[in-house]
Amino acid sequence: MKTPFLMTAGPTRVRENVRLARAKECSNPDLDLNFYDFYRNLCIKIGKIIETKQDVRILSGEGILGLEAACASFTEQGDRVLVVDNGIFGEGFGDFVKMYGGKPVYFKGDREHGINISDLENFLIKDNEFKYATIVHCDTPSGVLNPLREICKILKKYGIATVVDAVSSIGGEEVKVDEWEIDVCLGASQKVLSAPPGLTFLSISDTAWKIMENRESPIAGFYCNLLIWKDYYEKKWFPYTMPISDIEGLNTAVDNYFSENTIKRHQIIASSFRKSIVEAGLELYTKDSYSNTVSVIKIPDGIDEKKLRKNLLEKHNLMISGAFGYLEGKVIRIGHMGEGAREYSGFYVLKSLEKELMDQGFKPKKSLTENFINILK
Repeated sequence: MKTPFLMTAGPTRVRENVRLARAKECSNPDLDLNFYDFYRNLCIKIGKIIETKQDVRILSGEGILGLEAACASFTEQGDRVLVVDNGIFGEGFGDFVKMYGGKPVYFKGDREHGINISDLENFLIKDNEFKYATIVHCDTPSGVLNPLREICKILKKYGIATVVDAVSSIGGEEVKVDEWEIDVCLGASQKVLSAPPGLTFLSISDTAWKIMENRESPIAGFYCNLLIWKDYYEKKWFPYTMPISDIEGLNTAVDNYFSENTIKRHQIIASSFRKSIVEAGLELYTKDSYSNTVSVIKIPDGIDEKKLRKNLLEKHNLMISGAFGYLEGKVIRIGHMGEGAREYSGFYVLKSLEKELMDQGFKPKKSLTENFINILK
């Protein structure tokens, strides 16, 4: 099977040294005390990426595990939870809240814009009795990047704990967990860090531990119970056998992150890519609040979205993302994540996209590829 050139909004391409790290001979992660130190040191390195000295844990499961685990560990029957919603994933947090007996209350934002801070402030003036709030930093289906610093500041003003989905932003956008007072910050291996899917990582504040410890009812389930991770290092006991090969790979991917100014690279590639798109006469879905990690492009009139992606894959071996929900068939999504945020990657996407759009009758105002190169100079 031929492996496609991945430019999706995650998972991303994996560098060779990460793949080789996963091929190392395995120890027994339950019994090997050296692995406990290795795991803890990797947690500390991840903490540096998201600028926190809080506890960090790595869980065995794709990024959704972290979102559910945070809601499972925080939510008790009847808890009111504020769901900050201006995107598909933002709204989706409410499903996890309801699953564990909570009552989600939605603050609805405009899905073509980042959250309006004044509107959120006015909402909270009238109603602020919430145990915690959920926020998505980069809502990947639309590409909108929410003003996380300002959102958290307002929520903390009212004593509301914060659970943040930063799965698609960590590594490509600035995330300052301690300064912004984020109680749980969630990430995953398969996005900007460019490791294979399979791991969730998260930071847990002192406030978050207290919320879990002071519950009136036990946390439902085991795998989604974050409290069982609290003293793993002191006890030299993991709640379940850790996927040692995946963690080896993630460790190398994190070292790759620190080998350059990764956030700056993402910013340059994404902004140059989007400028090329707009100047060619294509339209971005969001009107502002663009993310460094994903570009979402509206399908021009007369273009068949499914045929476009099919031809990109079959003729160019290029895999990009479509959309789902209310955006299905209306947009395509290009990931600028990790190994996808490179000049040659952007050039190849634009060259292939230009060819297939023109074959379907779209006439660009400027050459996508030539413009991209000129912008980068």
